[in-house]
Amino acid sequence: MHSLLVDVFLMKENQIKNSFKIAEKRYAELGVNLSDVLAIMKTISLSIHCWQGDDVGGFERPNSELSGGGILATGNYLGKARSIIELQSDISKALSLIPGNHRVNLHAIYGDFGNKFIERNEIDPKHFQTWIEWAKGKKIGLDFNSTLFSHPKADSGYTLSSKNPEIRKFWIDHVMRCREISVEIGKQLNNKVIHNIWIPDGSKDVCVDRFGYRRLLKDSLDRIFEQELNPQYIQDSLEGKLFGIGSEAFVVGSHDFYLSYAVKNNLMYTLDSGHFHPTETVGDKISAILPFVKGILLHISRGLRWDSDHVVILNDQVIEIAEEIIRTNALDKISIGLDYFDASINRIAAWVIGARSTLKSILYALLQPKELLLSYENGAKLFQRLAMLEELKSLPFGAVWDYFCYKSNVPIGKDWIKEVEDYEKTNLSQRK
Repeated sequence: MHSLLVDVFLMKENQIKNSFKIAEKRYAELGVNLSDVLAIMKTISLSIHCWQGDDVGGFERPNSELSGGGILATGNYLGKARSIIELQSDISKALSLIPGNHRVNLHAIYGDFGNKFIERNEIDPKHFQTWIEWAKGKKIGLDFNSTLFSHPKADSGYTLSSKNPEIRKFWIDHVMRCREISVEIGKQLNNKVIHNIWIPDGSKDVCVDRFGYRRLLKDSLDRIFEQELNPQYIQDSLEGKLFGIGSEAFVVGSHDFYLSYAVKNNLMYTLDSGHFHPTETVGDKISAILPFVKGILLHISRGLRWDSDHVVILNDQVIEIAEEIIRTNALDKISIGLDYFDASINRIAAWVIGARSTLKSILYALLQPKELLLSYENGAKLFQRLAMLEELKSLPFGAVWDYFCYKSNVPIGKDWIKEVEDYEKTNLSQRK
């Protein structure tokens, strides 16, 4: 039996290698060197969002069920992580099924608070030492987010733009604490942390004083960024939104507001692919914004009809985003993170599907003969450009993906599904 398994493995290994050799010749005919492509793929580091593992609950309060502030995870699939240990175990399992070396993105509510309630304006680096040590052991980086939702002081619908000075100061203090935590994480890991700010502020219905709220938000941000921190360890980014649950009529931190602030203050800007009108293309925004900002943080999501944060799949929108990342030659200025939460399916599978789909989109973009396509475009050979883009869709892209997984020592094709099923039986199903 053992000999039979070895034979099956070797046969599959040979199939992968042979398919890759065929693909290598096909792409070489177009001037695409697969060795160069795979070398770039090895450098791609996604920021994997921790909040998929527990439906954006966090560990702020024991047995907490946080919700509100534009956040909604639907479903009740078994196996939700109930502790940092369980969440780290689940993330580790997901990472073992995703090719490449990736990061983990934390929200402030995911600290190790020792089963005590620590108010958000009092959190400090010691509450995240557990995560730092875990990341050291896995030799990965961490990113960080202030958490300005799911809290009594956010119930009015306004945080950094609140007209209540005490509430506004509370959230300013929270963000300043989060930035300090980010710096400490960056120091200990010797790996720069991207600190992202998103707020739920806005109005469900008609708002008269839009300018007043935005003036307050600007003042809050000004006060936050007066705190000069070492840029070797932290990079701040601002995340706008079209609308949220409970802020359908007016969002204070809109795309226009944050983009303007980021340009003026030399900050990164976050583009979330679920935060715009369904007819807007986030891919197109990349080249329009990139020349004017410190950098771009991408939150890859999938909205269906609204910002519903469905699990990312390999669809046209994600491919277009990846194409623009590669075509701008700005991998050094563009960071790629995931941001969705689905509680209706196995949460580890959700991570793996989204991450592998995002990586597939980047690989697909790298396999395009950029110089040839540019020569067509610059030479006004427009039918040739369109024809080539269509022909690329039927080239053996999948063989290259399988080889990348093989070289990365992660499951190939559908093999990862069985691993998640086994983990569910031995771990997730035991959680009540």
